[in-house]
Amino acid sequence: MNGRDLVRSVKVVGSVGAAQGLRTVRAAWRRRRADATGLPPRKGERARVPGLVRDAVPGPGGGVIRFSRSELRITVTVSGAVFWGWDGAGPEPSYALAGRCPEPDPRAVLEPDKDGGWRVVSERVTVGVSRHGAVEVCTPGGVTLRRDLPPRWWEPDGGSGGRWMQRSEVAADARFFGLGGRASGPRLRGGTYRLWNTDPKRAFGPDDDPLYITMPVQLVVADAATHLVFHDTSWDGTVTLREGEEGAGSGHDRAGSCELRMDGGPLRCWVMVGTPARVLHAWASLTGAPALPPAWALGHHHARWGFGSEQEVRRIVAGYHERGLPLDAVHLDIDHYDAHQVFTVDHEHFPKLPVLADELRRDGIRLVSIVDPAVKAEPGNAVFDGGVAEDAFVRDASGRLVRGVVWPGDAVFPDFTHARVRQWWGGLYAERIAQGFSGFWHDMNEPTSFAAFGESTLPRSARHALEGRGGDHREAHNVYALCMARAGYEGLLELAPEERPFLFSRSGWAGMQRYGGSWSGDVATGWPGLRASLSLVMGLGLCGVPYSGPDVGGFDGNPSPELYLRWFQLAAYLPLFRTHSSIRAGRREPWEFGSGVLEHARVALLERRRLLPYFLTLAHLARRTGAPYVRPLWWGAPEDRALRDCEDAFLLGDGLLVAPVSDPGVDRRAVQLPRGRWYDTVTERAYEGPGQVLVDAPLSRIPVLARAGAVLPVRGADGELELEVWAPARGRVGGGLVVPDVGDGWDEPEFERYVARWEGSRVIVEREGEDGMHVPPHPVRLRGLTER
Repeated sequence: MNGRDLVRSVKVVGSVGAAQGLRTVRAAWRRRRADATGLPPRKGERARVPGLVRDAVPGPGGGVIRFSRSELRITVTVSGAVFWGWDGAGPEPSYALAGRCPEPDPRAVLEPDKDGGWRVVSERVTVGVSRHGAVEVCTPGGVTLRRDLPPRWWEPDGGSGGRWMQRSEVAADARFFGLGGRASGPRLRGGTYRLWNTDPKRAFGPDDDPLYITMPVQLVVADAATHLVFHDTSWDGTVTLREGEEGAGSGHDRAGSCELRMDGGPLRCWVMVGTPARVLHAWASLTGAPALPPAWALGHHHARWGFGSEQEVRRIVAGYHERGLPLDAVHLDIDHYDAHQVFTVDHEHFPKLPVLADELRRDGIRLVSIVDPAVKAEPGNAVFDGGVAEDAFVRDASGRLVRGVVWPGDAVFPDFTHARVRQWWGGLYAERIAQGFSGFWHDMNEPTSFAAFGESTLPRSARHALEGRGGDHREAHNVYALCMARAGYEGLLELAPEERPFLFSRSGWAGMQRYGGSWSGDVATGWPGLRASLSLVMGLGLCGVPYSGPDVGGFDGNPSPELYLRWFQLAAYLPLFRTHSSIRAGRREPWEFGSGVLEHARVALLERRRLLPYFLTLAHLARRTGAPYVRPLWWGAPEDRALRDCEDAFLLGDGLLVAPVSDPGVDRRAVQLPRGRWYDTVTERAYEGPGQVLVDAPLSRIPVLARAGAVLPVRGADGELELEVWAPARGRVGGGLVVPDVGDGWDEPEFERYVARWEGSRVIVEREGEDGMHVPPHPVRLRGLTER
């Protein structure tokens, strides 16, 4: 017995209560025994590299290059995306890809290259392969963006598979972004990042890694171009980044580098090259368009673990109404369950939940339910009994049900990597719909199983269907939440086909945007937590997940009035705008922080309500193009190095620049502006970029600037759509896209394109149509014509 684990066991029993504590101790030992007997024994390993090139066979979009000990398949698709896979690995099967793999580009040509290598030449990218197996991605002009050195495998003696390592080099000026939800970002500094979805077991801050959503997706921004690289394997691994240096040493640049080490899975890779907008569009085309949230989900949400009763929910809602504060959704946490059992209701404290939901809906407020994957392992529990009948739960290598410990106690876990299980689970949301819920948030789905020591998840030896291929939790862990989201989303499509599903998830993987969004999880209360919130939203957006947001005020603790207000002001400009906290934390209602905070929070809430048409337009654009709502300042100018290193402000769409306050006692702050003219949306003072300016940031608001020429759809005083047009600079033309609200169903809206230009001494705004220019069908409000 390990002495340290014994000490941990004693401490856990004493800290969380005897019954639950003993369960977590037993679960930890069960997990250890399962892996000791269920995982393949460790054998000697032999290292392998590709060896020397032998020959090449052309094929659609590229071909196969054969080496003495391996082979490499390269395909350039019609979209310009590049795929390569070693040792026969193809694009499919893949949990990341949506639908069929893109067609190969018939114009891409495989031809001999210098020094005995080969290259695939296409219109948008050239891929060179050296005679030793290094892969180089270049622009059509011949500038190298990425050079992957020959990979190395460590394979068990007498077996197949095994771990592998890939080193890559990028330009000295390159900056790294992505890898899922990282609290230290959005720009990723040198260091090692783990690829294993993890519940940190406590409220987290910027120094905690990994967190709930990890993805082997990097966005690399350099002077020459931006490129996205995705290594399509869901196994555990690490990414070690080193930023380059220009003029290092004796005047020579030192390239940046990335080292990827994976415990298993295929070595296959996708690369997309171009502008950030083009790259994210290609990524969305490959992995699926982001789900379109219903319009109400773009409003303000209020949640708390510990509402406790229908009376408390009514009290909170009445508090919003009495103070004239907009509210669009209320979320119920696990305390509304019967003994924490999923798909149940505590009828003592929530006796008439459907009546409550109907009352709220009449007031324009939707009810959202938490859904956990863990099912209480107790006969008589309807979900457990139904899952046993369906053979739906994960089993160990001996065929026994894998048991863990979560909120309801001893629990079992559905195997969402089986299509039959997903269909069964999706049907269970009928109970939630009958209770009146309109949306769902998936929690604890890394998956988490409490343990006194070791990893708080399922045994790595646990068996999964993996769509009929069969495998264990080492491969299934990172895609577990993705498959759960698919089960819920597809179930809701069948149960309520007339409405767009609303679902967001704490954990996930590449492609999760097809089914919904995410939120920060248990971010720590404090100024570092506020900064981490923005990092997570921006980082996920650059990985293709545009809809996310934090727990306003932090999950734990008691924020100061200033911290709460600054967090609230930031979140008012993020896609998911939700207050939430732990049962042990302080209140999060705006009126709990004093009259001053209440009035400033009211301003933020009303501005969010006014901007709802703009958020809806951004949601439709994200679905069409993959562009995130929240974008880094370098989005339109990645070659601007000053913008590339700016992490404390962001673009909301193309039209607004938001500069949150993330430190205490600040009433002015520096803002790095992209090129062009920008107007303070309150004072209408004009600033010229590129460059850094100092702007006012009183406690009543955070700085928000509008791009000159922007056409923003907003909600007018009468509640109808209005166009807010910011005057373009003289001699320049502005414009924007507008998507009018057509309800929360599946009707495809018409995109309206507007142009703003000077004509003499007037600004003219026109709608662009196929047959010419027309008068806008909405009221127009011109701003920025005079500085104040």
